[in-house]
Amino acid sequence: MTRVSIIGGSGYTGGELLRILLDHPEVEVKQVSSRNHLGEFVYQVHPNLRKRTQLKFCDPAQIEDADVLFLALPHGQAQHHIDEFARLAGKIVDLSADFRLHSPEDYQKWYGESHSSPEWLTKFVYGLPELHRSEMVNASYISGVGCNATATNLALLPLVRANLIETSTPIFVEIKVGSSEGGAEGNPGSHHPERANVVRTFSAFGHRHTGEVVQELGLKNVHLTMTSVDLVRGVLASAHVMTKPGVANKDLWKAYRTMANENPFVRVVKEQRGIYRVPEPKILSGSNYADLGFELDENNGHLVAMCAIDNLMKGAAGSAVQSMNLLLGLDETTGLNFPGLHPI
Repeated sequence: MTRVSIIGGSGYTGGELLRILLDHPEVEVKQVSSRNHLGEFVYQVHPNLRKRTQLKFCDPAQIEDADVLFLALPHGQAQHHIDEFARLAGKIVDLSADFRLHSPEDYQKWYGESHSSPEWLTKFVYGLPELHRSEMVNASYISGVGCNATATNLALLPLVRANLIETSTPIFVEIKVGSSEGGAEGNPGSHHPERANVVRTFSAFGHRHTGEVVQELGLKNVHLTMTSVDLVRGVLASAHVMTKPGVANKDLWKAYRTMANENPFVRVVKEQRGIYRVPEPKILSGSNYADLGFELDENNGHLVAMCAIDNLMKGAAGSAVQSMNLLLGLDETTGLNFPGLHPI
């Protein structure tokens, strides 16, 4: 069994990591740390894990050597301790934003501060298997992925790879997100009377996840707009693009089917009947699937490309475990086949 440990396991993504890894047939969860919950049983923070584990949260300084180390720390912390973390495990999967961008200049641009360990940025493979599967097989370090960037990248990836869209014209992506994206720590915006029943745009443009889309897809003229909606889990990205002259629905079907056939967690959702005709985050809760869809106006070439995911799974912990599977030479779907719930 592969020995894995988690540094910073008390947040929502840490809880999802534990939920997946405790049922993973090829790994053993050795330790999980949390300064705020030191000595408490894991299930006292993640109550869905009652009777699933007797692990207690330890101090990060007590983490011992492991085969794989997951870092689920708040943004900005992992980069300050990456050298000591690398001494604990030969393979690291980080879930924060610390190592997603390859250049110090891009990190400075999108996060407004200098990176404390810039020499480490190029050592990490960006943690979306649909983009970097072959590189992960021989890698040692995998970065996290932004959940909004993941939904955007997957919505646009079939179109970019098939060279079907005009990349010189602006690409506008409207992203609707659930409250768990804000993390486990409360703030005035997450206070229930203020958060419930809202449709609230909180970042009209310039969101930091845009940097990941620019880096990974090579798109310079892409703009993300973030809107909170009354969900706990879920991201729905709707990208508005212009197709190249002559592109028809049959060309889009070919691109999307190719994408789905090459990636076990990508599904194309474009039905002619029923209420689930397009991607919808609700039915993906707890699953690692990404549902893609598209609608084309052949009169003017306006295309709406959609992607729905669970932000805590495909947008965080699920992709992290999928990446770990590739690092270890396992089938990438191992431990990740839960299909979601319906109804919920």
